[in-house]
Amino acid sequence: MLIPKKNRIQIYENLFKEGVMVAKKDFNQPKHAEIDVPNLHVIKSLQSLKDRGYVKEQFAWRHYYWYLTNEGIQYLRETLNLPPEIVPTTLKRHAKPEPTRPRPKGQGMDRGPSGPVDSQRDSYRRGGPGGPDKKGEAGAGSADLEFRGGFGRGRGGGGPPQ
Repeated sequence: MLIPKKNRIQIYENLFKEGVMVAKKDFNQPKHAEIDVPNLHVIKSLQSLKDRGYVKEQFAWRHYYWYLTNEGIQYLRETLNLPPEIVPTTLKRHAKPEPTRPRPKGQGMDRGPSGPVDSQRDSYRRGGPGGPDKKGEAGAGSADLEFRGGFGRGRGGGGPPQ
């Protein structure tokens, strides 16, 4: 497809600046969501880059997602005449945020209306004062199982088949 050089350069600049690009699979959309270029031009130019191995493509829920590869970064640097100091946003190192202080225990949501949540849980399992221990009675082998024939498919139906 013939794409004007002005549009192709805009697409390449945005792709290099961000390192990724998203486009809705709508070939009739007049403009792309991020740049002032027809959506069809964006899709077709990035498909061309994908065929040459410069971007990786993902498609989900009617949207294309493209990610620059290392070869794609080199190609766009040569095409756009950019110095090696300029890198896409996806490759920039972000400053580490300050580590947050741990919340002290015993405040906020750790406590219920009548004390810590663990004591409430234990009282529920006991079934109230003097009640049976619900946790101790649960599990394999805690109940007597009784098997009756005649239900479902298989043997034990009773008499001969009809």
